[in-house]
Amino acid sequence: MFNAHVASLLLMGIFVVLLILRMPITFSLFASSVVTAIYLKISLMAIVLKLVNGVSSFSLLAIPFFILSGEMMSRGGISRRLIEFSNALIGQWRGGLAQVNILASMFFGGISGSAVADVSSIGTMMIPMMVEKGYDTDFSVGITVTSACQGVVIPPSHNMIIFALAAGGGVSVGKLFLGGLIPGVMLGLGLMIITAIIAKKRNYPKERKYTTKEKIQKSLDALLGMMTMVIIIGGVVSGVFTATESAAIACVYAFIITFGVYREIKINVFPEILKNSLKTLAMVMSLIAAASSFGYLLAFLRIPQSVTNFLLSISDNRIILLLLINVMLLVLGTIMDMAPLIIICTPILYPVVVGALGMSGVQFGVMMILNLAIGLCTPPVGSALFVGCSVGKISIEKVTKSMLPFYSVMVVVLLMITFIPQLTLVLPNAIM
Repeated sequence: MFNAHVASLLLMGIFVVLLILRMPITFSLFASSVVTAIYLKISLMAIVLKLVNGVSSFSLLAIPFFILSGEMMSRGGISRRLIEFSNALIGQWRGGLAQVNILASMFFGGISGSAVADVSSIGTMMIPMMVEKGYDTDFSVGITVTSACQGVVIPPSHNMIIFALAAGGGVSVGKLFLGGLIPGVMLGLGLMIITAIIAKKRNYPKERKYTTKEKIQKSLDALLGMMTMVIIIGGVVSGVFTATESAAIACVYAFIITFGVYREIKINVFPEILKNSLKTLAMVMSLIAAASSFGYLLAFLRIPQSVTNFLLSISDNRIILLLLINVMLLVLGTIMDMAPLIIICTPILYPVVVGALGMSGVQFGVMMILNLAIGLCTPPVGSALFVGCSVGKISIEKVTKSMLPFYSVMVVVLLMITFIPQLTLVLPNAIM
């Protein structure tokens, strides 16, 4: 016989200790699962099967297509076109380049679905440009990093696909895509408002005003790239494609636009794009596989039910419980990456939030993804923050201090999504 409390302590304790020792998350998840399985006398073959089954879902095929299409579009000139298009729209405002940064990130997020890709692509152009025009470096990096987080909320987002699978298939990917649109735009608008206040206070420069003809030209130039988002969202929402099929079609479209229309890079760069995409895919899929075995043991030890009972024993007040869950996710997001947290936390919290508190699965999915997106731009392990600081050649400590106003905007949007269900449900209910 085994002691469930000891097994739970082994599973969670080994995982946390290995993280503290800076072991990669994938190996931490796998090692804690193996040790716990040995204690429980569960066949290690069962753990291996869970690893394989975790990445055997047809829906997960959408992830490599999303990653590859985003890599092609970011390397093929779409970033520059989106920046020019955004500049034509709002560059004439006070602090215009900062506003352009936010709007370009909003558009690019609808193509790549990745905050890190956004910072790498948009940031490498915008941060040096802003610093040259007289913007403070910490402000330039801070607005780039926080606006990039729109990419994981605005569809298409492979993290939404991971959430749908972790929720047991009870949440539609199409509804999640639609549910993230309004919150993503709200986040962008909130960042624009706080940026306008800071820009006026610091007297940041305006950009030149574009003529109507130039605006039309820049819009048409960027339109082909932005059609990728239309193909994915439109295909899934209309029911013409599944998420996987729309991702594959978008990938073919991105290839044609990048190498056949824009032609800013040659076809001999394609192997390098495949290599970069494969690196990202390997990290994502290995995390999903390891987290699947970890999640199997969580369910075996009935940890989700224990967490549900514990939270309900603290309070039966819905507002307090949702605030506690948000705080917990915010803290976890600062020390772990998004994909493993979605896979680990969704089976644990889904019964509490959806079952006990009556929240919609779509609303909870968007809430969790935005919550963990904040973690991408917070120390100590925020991947988007690290990339932004590397591009801007500035310390994390200095940037983090300047990002406090942006953090406050993100938290306000998060609370609005948590307590106003219409923000995430109005589009899915109206269209689907």
